[in-house]
Amino acid sequence: MSVQLITGNEAESENAVAGRAETRGKPAGGGRNFGRGTGRKARDNRETSLASRLTVTIVLGCFAVYFLIPIWWLLVAASKPMGEQFSAPGFWFNGMHMGSNIAELLSSRDGIFMRWILNSIFYAGVGAIVGTLLASMAGYALAKYRFRGREVVFGVVLAAVLIPKILFTLPLYLMFSEVGLINNPLAVILPSIVSPFGVYLSRVFAAQSVPDEVIEAARLDGLGEVGIYFRIGLRMMTPALVTIFLFNFVEIWNNYLLPAMVINDSSLQPVTVGLVSWFASNGKVPMSLVVVGALVSIIPLVLLFLFLQRFWKAGLTAGAVK
Repeated sequence: MSVQLITGNEAESENAVAGRAETRGKPAGGGRNFGRGTGRKARDNRETSLASRLTVTIVLGCFAVYFLIPIWWLLVAASKPMGEQFSAPGFWFNGMHMGSNIAELLSSRDGIFMRWILNSIFYAGVGAIVGTLLASMAGYALAKYRFRGREVVFGVVLAAVLIPKILFTLPLYLMFSEVGLINNPLAVILPSIVSPFGVYLSRVFAAQSVPDEVIEAARLDGLGEVGIYFRIGLRMMTPALVTIFLFNFVEIWNNYLLPAMVINDSSLQPVTVGLVSWFASNGKVPMSLVVVGALVSIIPLVLLFLFLQRFWKAGLTAGAVK
């Protein structure tokens, strides 16, 4: 009777083969559980993502409706026959008389409304252009020049962003009264050329969009600092400058309190002050003209945003990505 001896290596080999066979014979429970867990997590992530997107969409839709309802009512009311602006239906058209209403608005009171529109364009245009230029120069200097107290100056600029400009209305009125600038366009333009937010945005954008290497190369070519700013820096900062210009223009256009205090002559008033004076005329001016005038007064802002939208969209992202 022969006895077959199995060495240790052979025994381990047979055990390994048997283990693999058993593994092939039964499904692995651990793998199945792992697959179920992974699928459940992926499904939960999809559901969470869908729920979050739906919630955000609903919230943004509610805000959009909230802000667009007054504009829709204004558009509908301005298209109704003159004198029926407040009649039912309030949120739907009752004929289309927009052209005749605007013609009556422009011809009423010797065409003073068009004068108000031109005054607003002048105040907002000059103030926004000069304010944008000054803000860009200050922001460029804070970003590209090192000098003692630079961070202190920038901190003061940031603090000024938090102060509402309405707080300066009374001091400005008293100061302009002393220097004889009441009923002078400069009383509206001078305070408008100061833009702390414009300085902040200009510094952020100049630090990112104007490379130091380009400035050094321009200096080596013999270009002065003023030339570098106007010929190189200003062009590279164009998206930010358009955004600053738009913010300044809208702010000056919508400003009411300061022009109402420093401008008493109706021929020099902007459209905001003029419309409020019509509204407070105790029936001397029909409310229909006020409604139509309110709609016409926002048309220049809409056109400006549409015309410059490809620039200000890029400027709004300044500083978002480093």
